[in-house]
Amino acid sequence: MAYLHQIDSERCKGCGLCVAVCPKNVLELTKELNAKGYFPAYQARPEDCIYCAICCVMCPDVAISIVEIAEDKAAS
Repeated sequence: MAYLHQIDSERCKGCGLCVAVCPKNVLELTKELNAKGYFPAYQARPEDCIYCAICCVMCPDVAISIVEIAEDKAAS
């Protein structure tokens, strides 16, 4: 199975908790404001993500999710 890491940039208030706890330093805060006036988190280095979900647990706004996606069996 493969995984997809998603951050809802409109829900994120840019508190930085996810950035602080990421063991692989994948996350950073963007320099662009969202609609609410916050600088949301984003995956600066998505290739380094190990999908540990620590960021999901730490996010007080439930703005981060990791979902399992089915791989195409025909492509294997």
